[in-house]
Amino acid sequence: MSKPNKFPDQEQRKPGDQHKMHPEPELIRKDYKGSEKLKGKVALVTGGDSGIGASAVLHFAKEGAHIALVYLEESKDAEAIKKQVEQEGQECLLIKTDLSSEENCKACVEECVTKFGKINVLVNNHATHFPKNSLSEISKSQLKDTFETNVYPFFYLTQAALKHLKAQDSIINTSSVTAYRGSSHLVDYSSAKGAIVSFTRSLSAQLTDKKIRVNGVAPGPIWTPLVVSSFDDLSDFGTDTPMGRAGQPSELGPAYVFLACQDSSYITGQFIHINGGEIIGG
Repeated sequence: MSKPNKFPDQEQRKPGDQHKMHPEPELIRKDYKGSEKLKGKVALVTGGDSGIGASAVLHFAKEGAHIALVYLEESKDAEAIKKQVEQEGQECLLIKTDLSSEENCKACVEECVTKFGKINVLVNNHATHFPKNSLSEISKSQLKDTFETNVYPFFYLTQAALKHLKAQDSIINTSSVTAYRGSSHLVDYSSAKGAIVSFTRSLSAQLTDKKIRVNGVAPGPIWTPLVVSSFDDLSDFGTDTPMGRAGQPSELGPAYVFLACQDSSYITGQFIHINGGEIIGG
């Protein structure tokens, strides 16, 4: 079996395919108004060129933050997001790199600090998945790629960022509803997302004395390029949720703002479940 591609949301779609999706993902509501909740802050966001990551980036910019946007391949999409950030009067540093490398993760953080002098918010958001209907179909190389992409960089980036984070700063990790209720065709992905939940809870306990908050978002079915590139039939995508539809990235961005700013000053080790109404315990 050939080695599966990393980041299928990036490599298996052509540049600009995000803008060819029907309907095109909504990254931020046109009527969203910022209120300087992150004024003067610097946020490093991985997977920020499309989908949920791009939504977080645009909402952060609306709230007054400068952005270090990390992505793998889609320079056209990243440049488009950068332009929107700059239209809000904020600076946007683009960092193109493969985060499965520990050295690249360290370099990302250092490049951000060199550019802006600090980092206040770290958003570990990038992910990939390779749907398989049987556990026996998950090869050793796929399992390795899934964890080296979806879990290891969360450790690497956070280790590097902690040298610069201070009291009242925050770390936000993107997990998934699949971490809580599983997924029959995404066993390795769900396992990796479960690891992120445990990582978040454990790290939050470790950093309480430093007053650095660690929380996360666990999305349900969200209309993103990752989904479109991974599944052949999307006719009923999201229809099994209580709300009967998939979510838009714009419906997640405000949650990242909440967890990044002082509105969530008494919250750590927690996940916000944005999943169309599915009741999740834990």
